[in-house]
Amino acid sequence: MIRLTAFRWVPPFAAGLVRDLRVRWALEEAGIAYEERLIGQGDQDSPDYRAMQPFGQVPVLEEDGLTLFESGAILLHIGEKSDVLLPRDPAARGHAIQWIFAAINSIEPHVQNLSLIDLFYPNEEWAKLRRPGAEQMVEKRLDSLAGRLGSRDYLDSDVFTAGDLMMTTVLRILRHTDLVARRPALAAYQQRCESRPAFQKALAAQLAPFAENAPTAQAAE
Repeated sequence: MIRLTAFRWVPPFAAGLVRDLRVRWALEEAGIAYEERLIGQGDQDSPDYRAMQPFGQVPVLEEDGLTLFESGAILLHIGEKSDVLLPRDPAARGHAIQWIFAAINSIEPHVQNLSLIDLFYPNEEWAKLRRPGAEQMVEKRLDSLAGRLGSRDYLDSDVFTAGDLMMTTVLRILRHTDLVARRPALAAYQQRCESRPAFQKALAAQLAPFAENAPTAQAAE
């Protein structure tokens, strides 16, 4: 049985964005059962956890003595078990892998940069000065992505792959903006991917512990 490490609770602005969602979604697409290992504040800095994930992040996947961290690496590992995620055809498979790396290398760093400014440092003077350039870079990358997508249903063809899964989770980080909505093709693409039953099931599974373990109003005072 695969065991997946995820957070017991996160603040509302992060709910639905934590990277274990990518792994849950992949496992649902592949039809692979898994169990959760939920960690709380402080657990990620314990020696035992750092031995599995040296940076104290989630997710971590454990399977038959194998321990993997980094969502991209985990997605590739799961993809090896699923023709839905990584097609058998060599060219289609290569393109799916290509889009996984494009999502996490060419799009996500700029998206995360803008999100950090908006969500963590909105009132800092340096952030106010930096934000226009950060947004411009995201706009350029989204325009390039929309141009490549064109009229296709998915990034490489009419078939969903792990590349689309990864790209969709990156686009979701921009939900506090209208940058995706301003590009109808990208907005429709994201909605198409998020409408998949596997995504809906994965999202519900991530959010359930957050609701169960949310701090009470009294505890937060």
